[in-house]
Amino acid sequence: MHSFVDLERTLGSQPIRLGARLARLDIGRGREALFRDQLPELLRALADETRVASITASNAIEGVTVDPTRIEGLARMGAEPRRFRNRNEREFAGYRDATDEIMRATTLEPITVPYILHLHRELFRYAGGLGGQLKTEQNLIASYEHGHREIVFTPPSPTETEFMLPELVARYQSAAEVGAAHPVLLIAAFVLDFLAIHPVADGNGRLARLLTTHALLQQGYGVARYVSVEQRMWDTKNAYYAALYESQRRWHEASHDIWPWTQYLVAILEESYDDFESRVAARRSLAGLSKQARVREYILNHAQVLFRLRDIRTALPGVSDPTIRLVLSALRREGLIEIDQAAGESGRNAAWRRISGK
Repeated sequence: MHSFVDLERTLGSQPIRLGARLARLDIGRGREALFRDQLPELLRALADETRVASITASNAIEGVTVDPTRIEGLARMGAEPRRFRNRNEREFAGYRDATDEIMRATTLEPITVPYILHLHRELFRYAGGLGGQLKTEQNLIASYEHGHREIVFTPPSPTETEFMLPELVARYQSAAEVGAAHPVLLIAAFVLDFLAIHPVADGNGRLARLLTTHALLQQGYGVARYVSVEQRMWDTKNAYYAALYESQRRWHEASHDIWPWTQYLVAILEESYDDFESRVAARRSLAGLSKQARVREYILNHAQVLFRLRDIRTALPGVSDPTIRLVLSALRREGLIEIDQAAGESGRNAAWRRISGK
């Protein structure tokens, strides 16, 4: 809320170079729309590949991790609740459902308090029905970076939250409708305030990332469908929390500095668009090759260093498992890949590693 009380003050000190970086995002948005029209099948394959990475990474940021061998099954729609082994798997599946609802919507719901609580209810739908309501007790944001619990931010009380969250939503929607500032700046301000308010007892971080994706899609920045923004946040977790901490200082006095967090988010989106274009170019380079040649090219030049058969299957729809295994066997005989013994898996879940320098 406090970022929107005086947008002139909040955004008036925009760093000089940020304008050029925002322009790059707009160029990426335009090229993305072009690719959607020209390469729909390719983009659908990228979206399938990104989905699991995003669900896994956003949960991992909050310490919600599951057995790697279970990820593929849990990511499938319709996984039966009775088969969940623990609470983490239940929360993983809840995030899966909330993500799919946003990503697959033909018309996105406007961001309202009831919609936010609906997403929260989805997050915890398999975990005991704890979602869908605002916090009733004071929550704190703590850090354990120095080996002990340290309170780094005290959010508003439950009583304050009841009016601050609706006001934040109303101010954000109003600013977005009139184009009061660049859409990404408004999204950054909204997410920063949302996390400062910390409106629910559990799941604030995951809920904020879902709302980030939702708001980006609403404004036409669909890169989160094709490249995992959450994975980048997970990979830069320390910078993620440091940027939030810096921007939330003096938030209660409405004299905070929005730019550390905003520049972090813009950098993540810049990298995501760069990666998106690289992935599109890489997949287009496979066109015209035989199926075996496509698998070989993908493994040697485009796959992660550590990969599994399911990664290739997702990246190359239409290529059968026997064809993939045939190429894997040939590359192994040539000494170009090896089974990763550290993963401790074999058969269909085996992890393969590309041998560097080959």
